Amino acid sequence: MQLGRLIRTDPIAAAALAVAVLGAATLAGAWFFQYVLGYMPCDLCLKERIAYYVAIPLAALIVLAARAGFARAPLVLGLAAIALLMLGNAALSAYHSGVEWHWWPGPDACAAPLTGLGSGGGGVLGKLGDIHIPRCDEAAWRFLGISLAGYNALITLALALIAAWGAWRGAAGASAGAGGRVSSPV
Repeated sequence: MQLGRLIRTDPIAAAALAVAVLGAATLAGAWFFQYVLGYMPCDLCLKERIAYYVAIPLAALIVLAARAGFARAPLVLGLAAIALLMLGNAALSAYHSGVEWHWWPGPDACAAPLTGLGSGGGGVLGKLGDIHIPRCDEAAWRFLGISLAGYNALITLALALIAAWGAWRGAAGASAGAGGRVSSPV
């Protein structure tokens, strides 16, 4: 099915598909930076991923349910929940970006160095001094002056807008006399 036709005929499925695909690509990019390039995520980075772990499967379920002709109201509510989740994640990512630019302090867990873990020497306590815990107030990577947290803020804001558009169009379609059900696939 062509994307343009899907957008016109089933905006709920189109928006959910876009959220699932773009969200999965974003998460894959984060994993690429972590596991291939070696940029370890900080505590805030890991918290920012939680929204994707919820939104991607929910969006995939919405796509399947919309294409199967399920009732419109729960699908619209699901997209509205994704929009709110992603909007909250955009705020968290913007906060993280501000921490990286030192506009405001970050959480203590993110900026505290390892100290007071015991005396030197061998064994486990001696090795703890070699552990690097990524700090939330240090951007590991920037492109065009924007850090990964900054890009995440932009991406999650876009995903929130896509989900909100799908919910709005889906709700408008229900009020236009579609019978409360998503049209079945052709």
